[in-house]
Amino acid sequence: MDARRYATLPDPFPMWRGGALHGGRIAYETWGTLNPARDNAILIFTGLSPPAHAASSEADSSPGWWEGMVGPGLALDTGRYFVICVNSLGSCFGSTGPASTDPATGKRYRLGFPDLSVEDIARGGHEVLRALGIERLDTVLGPSLGGMVVLAFAAMFPNSARRLVCISGTGAASPFAIALRSIQREIITTDPAWDQGNYSADAPPVVGQRLARKLGTITYRSAAEWAQRFGRDPIRADMASANAFASEFAVQGYLESLAAKFVSAFDANCYLYISRAMDRFDLNRHGDPIALLRRAQLESALVIGVQSDLLFSLPEQQKVADQLSAAGVRTRYSPLNCIEGHDAFLVDLKTFGAEIGGFLGGS
Repeated sequence: MDARRYATLPDPFPMWRGGALHGGRIAYETWGTLNPARDNAILIFTGLSPPAHAASSEADSSPGWWEGMVGPGLALDTGRYFVICVNSLGSCFGSTGPASTDPATGKRYRLGFPDLSVEDIARGGHEVLRALGIERLDTVLGPSLGGMVVLAFAAMFPNSARRLVCISGTGAASPFAIALRSIQREIITTDPAWDQGNYSADAPPVVGQRLARKLGTITYRSAAEWAQRFGRDPIRADMASANAFASEFAVQGYLESLAAKFVSAFDANCYLYISRAMDRFDLNRHGDPIALLRRAQLESALVIGVQSDLLFSLPEQQKVADQLSAAGVRTRYSPLNCIEGHDAFLVDLKTFGAEIGGFLGGS
């Protein structure tokens, strides 16, 4: 089953940092019904690695990455809203990216893919709206990378959304986050199997991807959660192993299982491109953020941060909220006390559902 639909990008599609795509497309899924006025749409931009499949549907009954948030009577109520989730430009789940075929050569783009920016991802989402005949959204929403994209979207496409929800995002990547992501990219690119990006689909840089994902997963959660979930529980009763340094603790087994799942699903070059785009994003490059957000003509905004988030700190969320308020946008700032760290929006659905649902229902 596949619920994906595709929006064809203009040809050529100029990239924000130079270069252009030909024959590009954006994959997306929808839930709910677009009303006759075409003004009840919510557009979701995802984090770094999720596909457009945010929730199950009749077309695809498999659970989505935000199952429990999108659906009838849920925070993103499909009885009221027409919900759209896009797969980011540069990803590997249907949208054009480094793993896609370059029509000029008939081979994968690999490192021949143009330099990707957060702005390109925002424009890809806007092209989906054009394809659907939607001139103004009810709400543009995104977590993590998506939280950065919604700010670029507001800056680039004034009056394209009535409301904005930025979840654990930022107007510019912090040095701490840049340092962490740069190490993850280095781990991948120093794996001999990466081969300057020329690996085959059946022989990716597995070692590099596994280690990079493990490091990333550690930063996506919190030390307090690790202690609560795993403590010092052993991975198995018998700790003996032929490998003297084999995994011994349950937390190590958890990291390994997530890493193995990621390697089997996500393309390494796509990861490198999107990760670098996050590091390079800076809303200030578009001008004064307050002036940009004033020009966006937003009516209201919700900015959510998580106290235990290592990657996107609360001061970064506060700064975004302050800029929105200074731009005259009625802004609600919610610093949540969740133990799960940056990934809390994927895990603590009760808390996030209450915040987002309350905002959508009351503003």
